[in-house]
Amino acid sequence: MSQSTEIEFKTMLSATDFKRIMTYYHVTDEMVVEQTNCYFDTFDNKLKNANAGLRIRLLPSFAEVTLKTPQQEGLLETTEKLTLAEAQKYLTLQQVPANGPVEEKLKTLHVTLKELHIISQLTTKRAEFEIDAGLLALDESFYLPAGHDFELELEVKDAKLGQEAFTQLLKTLAVSYIPAENKISRSLKKKQS
Repeated sequence: MSQSTEIEFKTMLSATDFKRIMTYYHVTDEMVVEQTNCYFDTFDNKLKNANAGLRIRLLPSFAEVTLKTPQQEGLLETTEKLTLAEAQKYLTLQQVPANGPVEEKLKTLHVTLKELHIISQLTTKRAEFEIDAGLLALDESFYLPAGHDFELELEVKDAKLGQEAFTQLLKTLAVSYIPAENKISRSLKKKQS
């Protein structure tokens, strides 16, 4: 189990800008990792209403369940590592692990495991690497049943310095800022359209 604070700045990108930035950073196919996120909530949207998010993420060699909850600055991420087999079992049951730190944190939101169900999923091809400003992620996300988009994320340790670094990064890359909703919201909108 791990807990960490996530402070990130992001912008949506056009396909042209995405390809240009991938070239700028010399991103190769070997640097791109495919991941599938399966998002959960209750039928009455308790997590959404608490500005929280819960997902199981499938990566090439392992999986993880992460609950993101708001805090004063950024989001608190509570994560448990899973094997791919464990993750598939939980996805089939539309559940997350019992008796662990994620369930304990869900209790503080008055959410029980039996209330959970999968609300959406998406697959992202992500290139992630360190730059001077922080951890940069370039995402191409594919939504079910249709649609896809491009996004740049900069994860930082300090919100004030991060905002300045993000603004400078957009200038350096000659990218206009386009507000980016979180992936859960985008995946739900794509699902409904």
